[in-house]
Amino acid sequence: MFVQVITGKVVDEAGAREQDARWQRDLRPGATGYLGSTWGTTDDGRFVATIRFDTPDNARRSSDRAEQGDWWSAMEKNISDVEFHDCSKVIAFLGGGSDDAKFVQVMRGRVTDRAALDALDARSTEVERVLHEFRPDVLGETVAYHDDGDGYTDLVYFTSEADARAGENKEPTGEAKQLLDQMMSSITVDEYFDLRNPTLQ
Repeated sequence: MFVQVITGKVVDEAGAREQDARWQRDLRPGATGYLGSTWGTTDDGRFVATIRFDTPDNARRSSDRAEQGDWWSAMEKNISDVEFHDCSKVIAFLGGGSDDAKFVQVMRGRVTDRAALDALDARSTEVERVLHEFRPDVLGETVAYHDDGDGYTDLVYFTSEADARAGENKEPTGEAKQLLDQMMSSITVDEYFDLRNPTLQ
């Protein structure tokens, strides 16, 4: 899987959502290898979008289309301070996410121990079992490593915000604590994006 992460500030949320819907309606049919997207805004006016393709080549072909350039010119009127990150290395737990999610939390930061995170990827079956037992409110998770440095974007899909907040207060023990400690000692979390009304397609 290949993921492109786009972040910035919202100038006109209604206009941005309208353009997002237009892309799905008019441009998605010609986007070979498109797997899906997650898009949303925070209470303080930031936005994050992640677009998933099966390969980097198909993502590039989609981006290079003339109609894609025209669409982006219209989209840019609704957003500012845009950043792009291509992610060729992606880890997905519990299928990576779910369109049934009512709340998505996005974390961004830096990877401080890539080997430790790669070791968790190799234990994905175990991680998924422990995650499901400890946090049944989590419907899926996608961790995308930025190609342009040591940054990452981590998306966690929840049954609801209320369930997510309740789950945050649970103290991990045993296997759950060991796995979470390994993960959290391997990264920094520099910012959160709470998407209370995510668009999942």
